[in-house]
Amino acid sequence: MELYPLKFKPIFKEIVWGGSRLHAILNKSVAADKNIGESWELSGVKGNLSVVANGYLKGNNIQELIEVYMGELVGEKVYEQFGQEFPLLIKFIDANESLSVQVHPDDAIAAERHHAYGKTEMWHVIDAEPDAELIVGFRRETNLGEMLDHIKGNTLKDILNVEKVKAGESYFIPAGCIHAIGKGLLIAEIQQTSDITYRVYDWGRDLPNRPLHIDLAMDVICYHAAQGHKVEPPQALNRPEPLASCPYFTTNKLTLTGDLRRSYEEMDSFVVYICTDGAAAVTCGKQSESIAKGETLLIPASLANEVLIAPQKQAALLEVYRL
Repeated sequence: MELYPLKFKPIFKEIVWGGSRLHAILNKSVAADKNIGESWELSGVKGNLSVVANGYLKGNNIQELIEVYMGELVGEKVYEQFGQEFPLLIKFIDANESLSVQVHPDDAIAAERHHAYGKTEMWHVIDAEPDAELIVGFRRETNLGEMLDHIKGNTLKDILNVEKVKAGESYFIPAGCIHAIGKGLLIAEIQQTSDITYRVYDWGRDLPNRPLHIDLAMDVICYHAAQGHKVEPPQALNRPEPLASCPYFTTNKLTLTGDLRRSYEEMDSFVVYICTDGAAAVTCGKQSESIAKGETLLIPASLANEVLIAPQKQAALLEVYRL
């Protein structure tokens, strides 16, 4: 049977720092009394496999789809490298309180310690309260000893690079970069398929299910001064604005007031659309599916030779694929 644009059921994560923006801003069906911090939109993480929500494949998980459709779904190069594991994890994050200061290992360390992939990621800010902040890297060159002294003295923020944030900005976070999402932010996150996080500092929260991992983190962290993390593309309409490109994913922003045709045939990759504002109809050949704010759509590689995106008045989408 022919593939079509696929939607998946969100996987909601109740977390101590979560809030209500996933419901209030992104129209997610979550309980108002739950601290839902994350909505996993598309996941190949073991134990958290995304399940199809539309069409005749409804009820099948992403691993089952790859097992059957292989390169038709993800692209031949992607299938050869990753087999039945989907290589990206797509999330929405609602930070009602600050997340821990943390770092993620690269592929080599993650493979050695956890038999897993590392975690390079990027953030796109959908909504931000006044004075909202992100932490990305160190303010200046530092070292392990100095960092440990600041952790002990509860002054770690003094040496961290703090960015004042507004909606529409993007940040690239390579493995090894110390970072934290501050309170009052709603973010779309694109990352490698990995759930490995080393917490370095948790703002005094002493909770049994949130241990620190300083011993694991110390030889993972890059101690250089932060540079080049913030992405400020030109504000272009009806054409791709590059946000991030690395060996793991390429992300563009599409701000649409009219129809846009895209061809990905030469990329040999699936394509993911994440709608951050408005709504649009996405057509691939004879197959069509709508996407609205807070929704994510997977375009199989076999349908990606020509895609038509038709906004309803106006729409903003993140476009993600592998080169």
